[in-house]
Amino acid sequence: MEVINTIGRRKTAVARIYLTPGKGEIKVNGRDFKEYFPFEVHQIVLQQPFSTVSGGNGYDIKVNVRGGGVTGQAEAIRMAVSRALVEYNGEFRGALKKEGFLTRDPRMVERKKYGRRKARRRFQFSKR
Repeated sequence: MEVINTIGRRKTAVARIYLTPGKGEIKVNGRDFKEYFPFEVHQIVLQQPFSTVSGGNGYDIKVNVRGGGVTGQAEAIRMAVSRALVEYNGEFRGALKKEGFLTRDPRMVERKKYGRRKARRRFQFSKR
């Protein structure tokens, strides 16, 4: 098997991953994923596709992720890993799609409008 290259996005985070057969090592931006994501919640999000298809120990993953916050980056990586697993074995598609890992979440931060304090919040109104 050659290297599988996929991309995942969430909010403004973009994750590019390279999946190869190996020992189960996950490197995010050159660091171990447990060091990059110190909170256990984000580590669980990252490993959800493997637990869904039962068997993630046989792959090494190299991740380049940019933009967004920590949660957005973790979910972008989850999407990219799911896409790579489907590319590796098409039988995984049903289980991953059922969990919603292959669906791009389109929700983004709404832009600030002029004459407003935020996207929808107005300045305080003074009657007198």
